[in-house]
Amino acid sequence: MTLLRGLSVALVGGLFFSEVLTRTQVDIATFWPANALFAAGLVVLTPRLRLTLAGVFVIFHMAAALLVGDSLSRALLYVTVDTLEALAVWWACVRFWGRAPRVRTMRMLAVLPAVTTPIAAISATLCALVLSMFFGAPLLATWIDWLLRGALGLAVVLPATLVLIDSQHSRAYRVSLAEQGVLLFAVAAVTLLCAHPLSGAPPFLIFPIALVAAYRLGARGAAMACLIVALITLPIAMSGASPRFNAILGPTAQARTIQIFIAVIFYTCMAASLVLAQQERLKRLLQRREQLTRVARARALAATEAKTEFLATMSHEIRTPLNSVLGFAQLLAQRDDLSPDARRQVNLIDSAGAALVTVLDDILDFSRVEAGQIELQPQPTVTEALVRETVAIMAPEARAKGLDLALDIVDSSHKTHDLDPDRLRQILINLLNNAVRFTDQGRIDVRLVIDPGAAEDRLRLEVIDTGVGIALEKQALLFQRASADVALGRMPAGTGLGLAICRALVDAMGGKIGVVSVPGRGSCFWFELSARPVEPTASPDPLPAKEAAVGRILVVDDHPINLEIAATLMSMAGYDVDQAESASQAIGRARKTAYDLILMDMHMPEMDGLEATRAIRALPAPFGTAPIIAMSADALPTQVERCYAAGMVDHIPKPVQRETLYAKVERWRRKPGPRPA
Repeated sequence: MTLLRGLSVALVGGLFFSEVLTRTQVDIATFWPANALFAAGLVVLTPRLRLTLAGVFVIFHMAAALLVGDSLSRALLYVTVDTLEALAVWWACVRFWGRAPRVRTMRMLAVLPAVTTPIAAISATLCALVLSMFFGAPLLATWIDWLLRGALGLAVVLPATLVLIDSQHSRAYRVSLAEQGVLLFAVAAVTLLCAHPLSGAPPFLIFPIALVAAYRLGARGAAMACLIVALITLPIAMSGASPRFNAILGPTAQARTIQIFIAVIFYTCMAASLVLAQQERLKRLLQRREQLTRVARARALAATEAKTEFLATMSHEIRTPLNSVLGFAQLLAQRDDLSPDARRQVNLIDSAGAALVTVLDDILDFSRVEAGQIELQPQPTVTEALVRETVAIMAPEARAKGLDLALDIVDSSHKTHDLDPDRLRQILINLLNNAVRFTDQGRIDVRLVIDPGAAEDRLRLEVIDTGVGIALEKQALLFQRASADVALGRMPAGTGLGLAICRALVDAMGGKIGVVSVPGRGSCFWFELSARPVEPTASPDPLPAKEAAVGRILVVDDHPINLEIAATLMSMAGYDVDQAESASQAIGRARKTAYDLILMDMHMPEMDGLEATRAIRALPAPFGTAPIIAMSADALPTQVERCYAAGMVDHIPKPVQRETLYAKVERWRRKPGPRPA
């Protein structure tokens, strides 16, 4: 109802304004907004309100025409033609858009007059013919005046009205009423100054203030500013008082000038406002998307943290009992009173436990891959020596299956390269493991080719087997999570993550990895890396001989079984061992005895291993300088880093491997902590 009232008031005002103040020599208004207002009402109002608006239009149109001296027959003609024109515009809007057109883009601003102008031309033709035939009016002049009067009104007032009633435009620019009033008053004042015959100000000064209104108030501001300009300039120009609108050239030139002026200023300001509005919408859209992206990223990080926490917990819970299983299996294997059958069974337990440890390590490695947490630690590496050592590690497994394992190295430079040896070894072991698993007879060849380059050398490693091979259509599954075993047509014996981890590691090193395979004839897995040659480092001092393993060691663990295993392994190596079942007990013993090394568990009641380490480090020398090695089921990189930050020198993951334990203890024995930076 409010919209009906507003349109009715604007329509009645427009009728009397045009009829009284803007008529040309042939008694036709220069500017006719009534048809556009009526058409806009037909598009946006309900059927009942449309009838009300139609009644207002017909009654007041007749009244205005009679008021200015038109005969009843001419008034009826004008009302009939204008009503048909408004109905035709309404039909065109429904036909093309199905609803009220939304003037929100430059395209719609251009399309709308392209649709309404032909309708105005048809109505102008109809009216000119009737006026010429029955009233003696000049045909061409009447047609031109009627066309420009109707086309200008539809081209300016219809989009302006649609903009003013569009809620999106009202929400786009939230400017205070005071600022709106000041800007529109400024537009009116400058327009009056430029149109007044005594001022001498040129009309183009209206453009800057109208553009300011469009910039600050948006499309609604542009529409209101242009309507204000039309309402002020039309009466003054058509009265002949302002020579700046070509009044000196005659009424016809004056009418054409003011029509062109209104059209140009309207489309200039409206185009500028729509472009700014589009930029503002894009800005809000980008802000919204950034906000959604931040929320999604926060959720993804929370999910990643939750998954990492879950993996850490599960890893700890699995590794702790597995440490007991493997520890006692290793201790049993050292006994001399075992029968051959019992020793074989103990070795099977140890092998199965080692396979389970590999599964855990693969899962943790893949979680790091998915989280983008792969960290390379390049150091001077003799690639030939590393490959020889890795092949030697896998040789017993190959021999156990009756496979020949051969190594071919093509290296003319014998250089040392800047590589991460641990990751390189991990890739090669994964490829060799697969080759051994899926080859039942024949041989496995490992080939290393190093091609010297100007700045970097190219390293190519190939693992060639005579195994089952892989069909071409299944090769696409390789290097994807849990897909390698499926592609090879075997039941999985591991996690299926090995090749996916290899690809991630090779990608992190800036290399590439691939496979060439023929079913039934074997496969060739290869990867290539580029590595920078570096100067070799000095060889490290050899570790002390096994019989030199002497010293006093403190083992700290709240789990009695794990405490027994670690203490027994250290005693078997020849060390003097003290035991502590809690952190507070460990601190008390460290306060009285200068130990050569301390093995510290992480998870303990009341005080954990990190707090205990800090407390021991605070003791005076020589008690607080003993190297402290973490011996824990916490194996994630962040957990290991916390150990180093607390003052520990190294980390041994559970389940404890005897060789790893002995090597690290020998490395740090009698070397005071904390770990050097």
